[in-house]
Amino acid sequence: MTRGPTRRQIMIGAAAAATVAVVGPVAKAVAAPATGSADECGERYQGYRDADRDLPYARYMAQRTTPAPTAVADACAGPALAPDSIPGFDSITTDLAPTGYSTIETGYGRRADGVTFVAVRTVMPRVTAAMWDWWFGWHSTEAARYKLWHPDAHLYAALAEDRTALDIPDKAKYVGNTTFVDEYVGPKLQQLGIAFRDPIAHGFDVPADQTIVFGRVGSSIAPVDLGWLAHQVRPVEGGAEMRSRFFLNLRGLHVPDIEQAVCAVRRGASVDPTDLDLGVDLARDLLLHCGQEMNHLAGFLPELYAEFGS
Repeated sequence: MTRGPTRRQIMIGAAAAATVAVVGPVAKAVAAPATGSADECGERYQGYRDADRDLPYARYMAQRTTPAPTAVADACAGPALAPDSIPGFDSITTDLAPTGYSTIETGYGRRADGVTFVAVRTVMPRVTAAMWDWWFGWHSTEAARYKLWHPDAHLYAALAEDRTALDIPDKAKYVGNTTFVDEYVGPKLQQLGIAFRDPIAHGFDVPADQTIVFGRVGSSIAPVDLGWLAHQVRPVEGGAEMRSRFFLNLRGLHVPDIEQAVCAVRRGASVDPTDLDLGVDLARDLLLHCGQEMNHLAGFLPELYAEFGS
């Protein structure tokens, strides 16, 4: 008996076909067998390798990710937010205003219109907004750097354009750039391309002592956008607070990065039909993931920035 294609094979083929449809004949490279070596693409891998221990920032490599703060763990263990209590994406610029707080600072849920929502507030002693602008321009050049953020779940990272050596402001190293990552969110492996946008151009008010990291979240294989993220960092007594927001199932299309799509397929594509519907289970997992990674990195970000930052 001849076996038919698996769901994953069907989705990979559909992603390749969609890419061809969006950008034309040049995208056929995605559908064709990739010819480059694994070294050209990089590899995804769990934990750290022996070679990683020779990197100059190796002393910041932890075996496990720091647990999420209590408020995040409690929200994760609790029920989803009532659908009618969740704000719409069009309120994000006022929600993440320079002052004040939202009625929801930590929680997860899904609106009646299908939009999946996550909010996380993380208190970060000794941290500043400038440190986070530096981090977002620095961390995606290699997997080992990305793993510093969440050693349990982060497997791979690359940039559309490596600007780390350019003599430009830290924010300019990631705004207008795209980071490609493989990571676990809960039990599911995700392959994502996050295109960072100028928050001021999108209506945010960002004082000089604050920052907002604003990005369009999409697939690194298919030309499909999945939603938006925003991380506001503003000063509080003793350090800073980060107020994170995710609005998912707000879909669109983008012109894919052919090289990165080919590499993502070579690493072993994780595209699955269920990834197209980002539901409440994913929201709960993302809440915990965000709470863990932000709390973990904040614990040593001041020292990392002092040693390697601008």
